Amino acid sequence: MELIYFILCAYGVTSIIVYSHIFKFMRQEVSCWWDWACELLHCPMCTGFWVGVFLCGINGYTELFTFEHTVVNYFLLGSLSSGTSYILCSLIDDNGLQIKGES
Repeated sequence: MELIYFILCAYGVTSIIVYSHIFKFMRQEVSCWWDWACELLHCPMCTGFWVGVFLCGINGYTELFTFEHTVVNYFLLGSLSSGTSYILCSLIDDNGLQIKGES
């Protein structure tokens, strides 16, 4: 159950950073300074990785999930967050599920 909570939290934070109106100013401002930061803030896979690393780092402050602080856990949870955030962002948008029929 902890992994489900982790994945949902990672997806939520990633979606807010990459797509929300709240962080639009940050995505526009950063894009003027560094190309790599612009790419990072517009890519759910890239942002998802760092969100996963961040969540692993702060997991001691929540009861939703608990993971040991090891380099391997940081890498694996960052990767898990990246992959699942990318998949969920590809499947879900503001209008709900994106189910495309065959043409």
